[in-house]
Amino acid sequence: MLSLTRSLLAALLLMGAITSSLSAEEKFRPLFDGKSLDGWVQNGGKADYRVENNEIIGTSVKGTPNSFLCTDRPYANFILELEFLPDQTLNSGVQIRSNVYEEPKTYTWKNEKGEEKTTKVQANRVHGYQVEIDPSDRAWTGGIYDEGRRGWLNNLANNEPARKAFKPGEWNHFRVEANGDSIKTFLNGVPAADLKDDLTPEGFIALQVHSFKEDGHEIRWRNVKIQELP
Repeated sequence: MLSLTRSLLAALLLMGAITSSLSAEEKFRPLFDGKSLDGWVQNGGKADYRVENNEIIGTSVKGTPNSFLCTDRPYANFILELEFLPDQTLNSGVQIRSNVYEEPKTYTWKNEKGEEKTTKVQANRVHGYQVEIDPSDRAWTGGIYDEGRRGWLNNLANNEPARKAFKPGEWNHFRVEANGDSIKTFLNGVPAADLKDDLTPEGFIALQVHSFKEDGHEIRWRNVKIQELP
């Protein structure tokens, strides 16, 4: 009888774990339908974005500035997951909590020394937190860069495991957790950046094609999904 009770208890615990896992997965919803760019708008440069084989493909266009394919609504607290396959010569990134305005925007913050700093962002300039995609030997993929504003906030100079986690020429996986003033990134399951910053509490998500000296260099994204948090 005791053995039967233990078996029933183990079965119930297993069912509970499976149900919990499914429930967590159900909270994610796709940001990309695999067929079109519905729900996305382009800002910045004129790089080409298209959809093929359930992938968003961004292609460099010579002479154009950084280009961004942006969600048509903002997000505040969330878990974002996606896969990406970069050209080995083309820098890129995933914007989170980012914005663009028709008028110049001024930001004021304090640096690590407590000194007050101010920067002015030009009109129509996409700016905000960027999860870096860096296929160079530096390998800072997963670091956090403040696009158009403050520069590097959390690079991977002292995170060798994250630098080694990047797979050149293969599909890679990002997980980004943004909750309050905490932003954490994971590259192929390896912790990358861990940032505390509250300058921008919400904004759109965007896929960047960096300005480049040549046409035709591609980066691909797929399985883009988000789970919004309270």
